[in-house]
Amino acid sequence: MSAAQSRAARGLLGWSEADLAAKVGLDVSFVRSFEASQCDPAPGQVDALRSALMRAGAVFTNGDCPGVRLERRDAPDEGTRLGDLTTENDR
Repeated sequence: MSAAQSRAARGLLGWSEADLAAKVGLDVSFVRSFEASQCDPAPGQVDALRSALMRAGAVFTNGDCPGVRLERRDAPDEGTRLGDLTTENDR
């Protein structure tokens, strides 16, 4: 997931940087730095952000035209906190 895709997904979901940070247990300054392309985050941190966004209905596209779209869900999902990520729930 790119920084631009993260910003777009948050926008589609109506989440602030603080909302996303809280859902994964990271500091809001990390989300802000990542989305501004000002840091080189560990893969697990980006995976945690992506997981939370996907659980809420964000669908990421890659290839020639990377992007994001929103898939409607009946009930909101709080995502997976960074400390709870395993190989079983990171899909």
